[in-house]
Amino acid sequence: MKTIAELEDFMTKPSIELKKDLTSLDGDIMILGVGGKMGPTLAKMVRRAIDETGVKKRVIGVSRFSTGNLQEELNDFGIETIAADLLDDQALDSLPLVKNIIFMAGNKFGTVGNEHFTWAMNAYLPGRVAEKFKTSRIVSFSTGNVYPLTMISSNNCSEDTLVNPIGEYAQSCLGRERIFTYFSHKNSTPMLMFRLNYAIDLRYGILLEIAKQVNEEKTIDLTMGNVNVIWQGDANEYAVRSLLHCDYPPEILNVTGPETLSVRWLAEEFAKRFNKKAIFANEEEPTALLNNASKAHQLFGYPKVSVLKMINMIAAWVQGEGMTLDKPTHFQEREGAF
Repeated sequence: MKTIAELEDFMTKPSIELKKDLTSLDGDIMILGVGGKMGPTLAKMVRRAIDETGVKKRVIGVSRFSTGNLQEELNDFGIETIAADLLDDQALDSLPLVKNIIFMAGNKFGTVGNEHFTWAMNAYLPGRVAEKFKTSRIVSFSTGNVYPLTMISSNNCSEDTLVNPIGEYAQSCLGRERIFTYFSHKNSTPMLMFRLNYAIDLRYGILLEIAKQVNEEKTIDLTMGNVNVIWQGDANEYAVRSLLHCDYPPEILNVTGPETLSVRWLAEEFAKRFNKKAIFANEEEPTALLNNASKAHQLFGYPKVSVLKMINMIAAWVQGEGMTLDKPTHFQEREGAF
């Protein structure tokens, strides 16, 4: 896999299971915040699945589309687009009523020093969206950051684990969930909270960051010594299929891969492929931010792209100097300051 076109073709290929679920889902699909890291490939996957099954559904992507050519790219793919600032009441009110909403809008990086905007995006906007789309199904992207750090020797945080977010970003994400839940109760709106960590693409993500550090012979901090990851294409498929599992009060769903991965092991795997030595600093703490996604795997099956496949693809991408995004995950952060 050497080009963006090849990557996106692979990432947006719909599974048989996704196509089957889309034939059971009534109504069109609108993606709010389609311009983020995951939104474009999610929209394209849905469009491909609809085209291949022959069902009649609109796919609508909403974003500010303030830079680049993403709006034109999505339009060319058969996805309707609407340029709108969701914090603008008039713009939000003008959106068409659609049966199925995937809410991906939010703010994480740059929270420190700009906390008011993060809270507006992550906790105020959900209330406005919930009132606008009170008769829709809503899958809201959330994060595993709402959980506390957990012992690596445990089975990680399940949906039954008590939330205890660290830092204002994570607190605002819990605020998003609480506000959506309030309106779910108020309006009997079926919803699902999609607690994701961490999605992997060849252009960004934890595995790419570790691979680049190894390849550039930079020191890798082992303090946050264990992580969970899932291929972005698998996470996107789970999100779309989650529309059939919305409920009120809202359903909660952890989304990640089945493994608890050692950062040290990941670095050493990349070192083998690059014929270099991984350089480490510090020792692994006994706790980390870890999710147990057994419930999602029961609903949707295990992710189709394995960890070793991701490692091999990313190693080849780095060696081939493939294009990357300057969007670090900051997965090492233990104090919640993003």
